[in-house]
Amino acid sequence: MAKTKTVFVCGECGYESSKWIGKCPSCGSWNTMIEESTVQLSRSDVSHAVPLRLVSEHSAERISTRIDELDRVLGGGIVAGSAILLGGDPGIGKSTLLMQAAAALCEKGKVLYVTGEESAAQLKMRAKRLGIGDDMFILAQTDLSAVEDECGRLKPQFVIIDSIQTMYCPELTSAAGSVSQVREATQVLTRYAKSTGSSVFIVGHVTKEGAIAGPRVLEHMVDTVLYFEGDRHDAFRLLRAVKNRFGSTNEIGVFEMRDTGMAEVKDPSMLFLSGKTAAGCAVTCAMEGTRPMLAEVQALINLTAFGNPRRMATGLDLNRLVLLLAVLEKKAGLKLSDKDVYANVVGGLKLEERAGDLAVALSIASCLSDIPLPKGFAVFGEISLTGEVRSISRLEKRVQECVRLGFVNIMLPKAEPLPQIKGAKLIPVSDVNDAVLLLMKSH
Repeated sequence: MAKTKTVFVCGECGYESSKWIGKCPSCGSWNTMIEESTVQLSRSDVSHAVPLRLVSEHSAERISTRIDELDRVLGGGIVAGSAILLGGDPGIGKSTLLMQAAAALCEKGKVLYVTGEESAAQLKMRAKRLGIGDDMFILAQTDLSAVEDECGRLKPQFVIIDSIQTMYCPELTSAAGSVSQVREATQVLTRYAKSTGSSVFIVGHVTKEGAIAGPRVLEHMVDTVLYFEGDRHDAFRLLRAVKNRFGSTNEIGVFEMRDTGMAEVKDPSMLFLSGKTAAGCAVTCAMEGTRPMLAEVQALINLTAFGNPRRMATGLDLNRLVLLLAVLEKKAGLKLSDKDVYANVVGGLKLEERAGDLAVALSIASCLSDIPLPKGFAVFGEISLTGEVRSISRLEKRVQECVRLGFVNIMLPKAEPLPQIKGAKLIPVSDVNDAVLLLMKSH
């Protein structure tokens, strides 16, 4: 028999309390506690423990979406019985990408596309614009019970929910999109995927902070979490995996938004290079999962007009930039305490690993001295507080990518065993002062 109780739930993080409180103890938000009546449903199904030796050891076969960039991010394809959460800003292209994937998956089995935001006619218009056939099943419904009944009738191999914030459970009294509704709907869909072997795609809206709306527990409930990144007014999109139980994390896929839908970008390294040789520019090679990608770091330095110099970073960690400025001033003798420093990564790429430290340092030194780096020059290495250029991972793969794109003069850490790559001229450096002196001598 169902039991009903009243709780107060934080609308920001999902924290539950038996009484109303002004400030959420979990996330610190004020006046976000909402009174909700929850229903605890009794479960009649009972599972029994079995010895490990009796558990089947078969490996799930991956199903290709015929979109190579999406398959790469998923770890090689879709695993049967998996629940995949896709988040992104409004208008970024989530529904377009999933509809293109659904068209290819129709050849593998039944596909049910559940929409709570658009009508069936609107989906028909989008499918016609994308040149997609009429093989998938469309259901315009927000009642989760009706969605479960339709899944039981059709028995689809793939289910797409667009979006989870529009789904609601009739047993709960709260409105659709609330914390309890989103959590319960995700739990029902995940349980359906595990019990039937169907793969479920769940579209989630993001908040203004960039996180998926709803409690953080949603990302723990599903198997894979994907984020669609990029400026909606820009043509390029980055699909990033931040969680994947069946593959590596931090893999990215690059797409270009066109009139005919999302087009794959097979060689994304050239997208993030300006192609110009100017003072304040340095090229580095970053690893995004297993993929090496060339990125260009740009720096601009001006005399400050205020008492405190300004530091700004786009695509870089601001605290890391401030640290590198201190190292350059202390260990390389560069006068930066009275100058505004602006750093940017071309193309909207984000450099999260520290292998790009040396490129940031040399771009600043290049702008300050007005000496451009030589053409076909790439640098990578981590810089410590002592000014030492430290070794980095996957050096050979980075060098190969640089040589493939014509960057044959490569500055890298001296402590690293140097790879033997044909056509590459390697320039090892031990500290940041040596790197700056080599830059001065190149002029």
